[in-house]
Amino acid sequence: MPKNDKNSGPFNPGLLLLNRLPGQSLSMQIHDGIQQAIFNGNLPAGSRLPSCRDLAAQLGVARGTVRRAYDGLVDNQLLIARGAAGTFVCRHVQPPSLPNADHSSPRSAVINDYDMPALTFQMGVPASDCFPAKVWTRLLHKESRQLASLPFGYPDPRGSLALRHELAAYLAMTRGIRCHPSQILLTQGYAGALGLIFMVLALRGKTGWIEDPGYPLATRALQLAGINTIPVKVDDAGICVEEGIKHGRQADFALVTPGQQAPLGVTLTSQRRQMLLNWANERQAWIIEDDYLGELQLYGRAAPALASQDSEGRVLHIGTFSKTLSPLFRCGYLVVPPALASRFADAMAAFNPSASPLLHNTIAAFMRDGHFLRHLRRMKRTYRERLELMAQSLKHEFPLLRQAGLSLIVGLADASDDQAIAREALKNGMAPSPLSSWYAAAQHSRRGLLLGVTTLPAQGFDACSQRLRELADNFS
Repeated sequence: MPKNDKNSGPFNPGLLLLNRLPGQSLSMQIHDGIQQAIFNGNLPAGSRLPSCRDLAAQLGVARGTVRRAYDGLVDNQLLIARGAAGTFVCRHVQPPSLPNADHSSPRSAVINDYDMPALTFQMGVPASDCFPAKVWTRLLHKESRQLASLPFGYPDPRGSLALRHELAAYLAMTRGIRCHPSQILLTQGYAGALGLIFMVLALRGKTGWIEDPGYPLATRALQLAGINTIPVKVDDAGICVEEGIKHGRQADFALVTPGQQAPLGVTLTSQRRQMLLNWANERQAWIIEDDYLGELQLYGRAAPALASQDSEGRVLHIGTFSKTLSPLFRCGYLVVPPALASRFADAMAAFNPSASPLLHNTIAAFMRDGHFLRHLRRMKRTYRERLELMAQSLKHEFPLLRQAGLSLIVGLADASDDQAIAREALKNGMAPSPLSSWYAAAQHSRRGLLLGVTTLPAQGFDACSQRLRELADNFS
């Protein structure tokens, strides 16, 4: 039930025209009016509604009338109640389908995920309270002044040379990759790097291995690019290379997360790394290395990047600042073998030049002055504390619990509907990821919930754990 009785929001009550004739439920009219405003875009995702008290006063109705309308919209997954913080338009609202809509496109299904603050348990978003905003703002202003004083000209399409120099030094020190700045291209995040690879290597119509389970949006990107995929099982030693060779020896590439596998968190063993490299060398295939959470190994030492062991120029290494700084920056990088550097540079110049040098130069200064490594140390310390707190609280509710990178996997019974649990959790301000959705085939999927540790609430976490347990029981 919405509790925001003290806070008002940017909502225009004029959107609601109430008919006060007998037989017309005022709460249903309010419900339908808000629903229509959501569907026609007058109330976009993330909009904050007035408190029940304020809206009731503006409409001249009882507070309970508004509360019943809000409750119905929460039940229909159109609104989400966040206690004292207020009531907001849900991120996953699906308006009625338009005639001749393209239902094959995933854009309409995921677009409402954007421009929203992270929810409890949400994966892939760093802790905003860890970000050194003052330091960043100071550097941003300094770089902005310097950039404004320069003569006008077109920037390098590969991205700022200053940041590529810093990355070359950083990757050599932390990931074992020896590369020249000319091999580094700054991209629009992970997706930008992946799309660039697809284009330059002409992978449309080709076939590649994907991890099973693996990152769903990467799988979808391959499908949209017209690339055939062979799901390859992942076990406690990483991707089963021998199975990939058995079922797809002639594949043209493999897309892997060898450092901390997404979503299971396992590290590809040295034996399988060598098998994978040998296969790529013999087949003249490519290995696309997604260095997922490579900088954020919470316990022990991080395994070296696969690209650091590549002696034949078959590995393309993708990294991103989305998990370490902010996804708002949309900044990633791609390290390519020397023989491919000019081809990738030409493609970026022609089709997809890198973003503004202002962002790149600010990140470069952040790294050059030592802030980035200090920031990583603080983040890892904070995440370890939150992980231990989560595990302590959850173990009483879920006995099947294991760490996987920056998340905990809650194991559920095979009969459980983890996707239904996740949908219901969303109504309660929580965003666990259903494990089954990471598998290529439903019949082979495991049931569970992925709970991100970075977005842990400052208080009230035990209540979240208990509510999640209740939902799991309801859908088992």
